[in-house]
Amino acid sequence: MLSYKRSVRIAELIQKEIAKIMQELKNPEIGFVTITGVKLTDDLLDARAYYSVMGSQEEIEKTKAIITDSIQEIRHQLALRLNLRRTPTLIFSYDDTPEKAAHVFELLEKIKEEDSEPETKKSNSCPRIKKK
Repeated sequence: MLSYKRSVRIAELIQKEIAKIMQELKNPEIGFVTITGVKLTDDLLDARAYYSVMGSQEEIEKTKAIITDSIQEIRHQLALRLNLRRTPTLIFSYDDTPEKAAHVFELLEKIKEEDSEPETKKSNSCPRIKKK
């Protein structure tokens, strides 16, 4: 049986609880937020929570401001829900991985479209060399 570090197990628990707390925030301006991961230091004192927001750049900025203003409330709710000796200090970082992945898929589609062009266009662009 594999054993995991305590910090990894607690980070997963913190991620689930922060996701629940984010849903319960009573701010209608907050966008659709997903907590994508939490990295916790081995001493359990600092936690970096990564989040992504679906929406425009304006919604992302509003959500970032709301999260920044709500860090103390989120940490307080976390302390009430988890039985830890010390609740870790929370740092929120925006995770742009979904946007990067979408861009990569767009590029792959573009390459696929270029490869599926008729052979006549391809053969004109590079002349064949005849062997003697």
